[in-house]
Amino acid sequence: MTSVLTEPARTGPRHRAGEPAGSPPRGRLNRLLRGPENQPAWVRPAVLALLAATAVLYFWNLTASGYGNGFYAAAVQAGTQDPKAWLFGSLDSGNSITVDKPPAALWVAVAFARVFGFSSFTVLAPQALMGVASVGALYATVKRTSGPVVALFAGAAFALTPVAVLMFRFNNPDALLVLLLIAGAYCTARATEKASGKWLALAGVAIGFAFLTKMMQAFLVLPAFALVYLVGADTPLRRRLLHLLGALVAVVASAGWFVALVEIWPASSRPYIGGSTTDSLLELALGYNGLGRIFGGDGNMGGGGGGGTGFGGDTGIFRMFNTSFGTEISWLLPAAVIGLGAGLWFTRRAPRSDRTRLSLLLWGGWLVVTATVFSFMSGTVHPYYSVALAPAIAALSAIAGRALWRGRANFSARAVLAGMVAVTAVWTYILLARTPDYLPWLKFVVVALGLVVSTGLLVGATQFKRISAVVVTAAVLVFGLGGAAYAVSTGSVAHTGSTPSSGPSSSAMGGTGGMDGSASSELTTALSRTTTKWAAAVSGSQQAASLELATGKAVIAIGGWDGSDDSPTLEQFQDSVAAGEIGYYVSGTGMGGGMGGDGSAGEIQEWVEATFTATTIGGTTVYVLS
Repeated sequence: MTSVLTEPARTGPRHRAGEPAGSPPRGRLNRLLRGPENQPAWVRPAVLALLAATAVLYFWNLTASGYGNGFYAAAVQAGTQDPKAWLFGSLDSGNSITVDKPPAALWVAVAFARVFGFSSFTVLAPQALMGVASVGALYATVKRTSGPVVALFAGAAFALTPVAVLMFRFNNPDALLVLLLIAGAYCTARATEKASGKWLALAGVAIGFAFLTKMMQAFLVLPAFALVYLVGADTPLRRRLLHLLGALVAVVASAGWFVALVEIWPASSRPYIGGSTTDSLLELALGYNGLGRIFGGDGNMGGGGGGGTGFGGDTGIFRMFNTSFGTEISWLLPAAVIGLGAGLWFTRRAPRSDRTRLSLLLWGGWLVVTATVFSFMSGTVHPYYSVALAPAIAALSAIAGRALWRGRANFSARAVLAGMVAVTAVWTYILLARTPDYLPWLKFVVVALGLVVSTGLLVGATQFKRISAVVVTAAVLVFGLGGAAYAVSTGSVAHTGSTPSSGPSSSAMGGTGGMDGSASSELTTALSRTTTKWAAAVSGSQQAASLELATGKAVIAIGGWDGSDDSPTLEQFQDSVAAGEIGYYVSGTGMGGGMGGDGSAGEIQEWVEATFTATTIGGTTVYVLS
């Protein structure tokens, strides 16, 4: 059984039939699409078709979502207006405060908007492009270990994961994070093939910049990458350890340069680091966006645990299957887990360099570590975070499914594959039943197909060629129909706010408007006419972002995201008012009633109310400060 699922290590590029010996190598893009081996002629058109179909899905009616998450859209607008805002990821062009994430995703989006102009399309298009690139990168990675057919299935499964469609059509940082993580996996696969310290260092660079995208979440894949190289690289252990040390240095250098830049830059001439308690990017990484996410606290509302539900439901091993995460990511999760376990068991006696086992370790390690952290973290967790699981689930399902199909002459391999299909059919039925009015017939079709495939596998009907083709086709439909239907529905729905969700009834929570979700035309007109450094100051980042997008002017977000940041302090605010730098103070409450929290928003409002006279513009209470 072991020999059926395993493959020998690749020893080097093979000579292509029909080409003269010593002919020059094909172009880099061609090698990525077809590989160094003599692949069939259909491979390149099939890959291009996959990428084209992905582009259509991700770009179709993209601007229906407007600016998507206005919080990040406002930061893109600010970056187009001021270079320092671009560098630091400021929410406003006056550089009062940054967003609560590092700025790598904004660097890309601002560059795009600076070239093509700031608009809904230029805010959202970079994410769609990253989605297409991510599918291509996953294909290239899986192809190196399992061939083009498996890679195509993995790429398609990934592209049609509902949460992937959601996040590659939305302007959160997760799109760039996923692309960089897959790039790191590709470099790790190349490094393991060649025992190459250079390729492993490139993987470290990808993870370092992923840290500058979403901080410590990027590090969740590192155990899998290190394990694969330690197990599979054909070089002495001492050299493998040195290469891993070099990759660690690459991670630190590619992430640490910006952290060092922020730390040594005079705080008085840069924006406050939003989300931190000490105006420190390093503290933000370790606190609010690090341990605070896992254990709660540091500004993180409960994501579960202690009986709380938060955004992601209760903590525990089944969180990825609950009503918050389930339809986002779990369509193929049971199949991936079964395939991982069976694949590792059947390849337990394989050589150290066996490609199938190494690919299972790569994607399996990615899945296990990331899913475990997401399942048990007690701080803020949003279901869309699960897009980071999508590449691993898609790859594992395709790799394990193909390996078990190759071993179908053995009953144990057929039985495991039948189990994967049956569990997927039943779980798809359960997920579709959560929205009973959506294509009510589809869940019955999937179960019927699952029954046919499982029965055919168990009785050995696949020994006949024509029946095998029917079984394979039906199995693909079982694995893909439910998730694909949700994915297409996700692409047809507009998403705005801060917590989008996928599916036919997808929605978003946490808008970026003013007091009632939008500012009056009278107020936006008044702010648009200001000539001060900041048109206005308002409590909370979401209100500030809404006003910036409506007026094109800088607005101070007092207290940051939830009013708890000590930015600006009362003294700093008073100095700016005295210098004539702020036009208006717009009264109202920030997100979550964030009038102050532990920050300065409350005392600033008290000072403004005691010092200036209130007036009304378009139904909104404002104070003229200059």
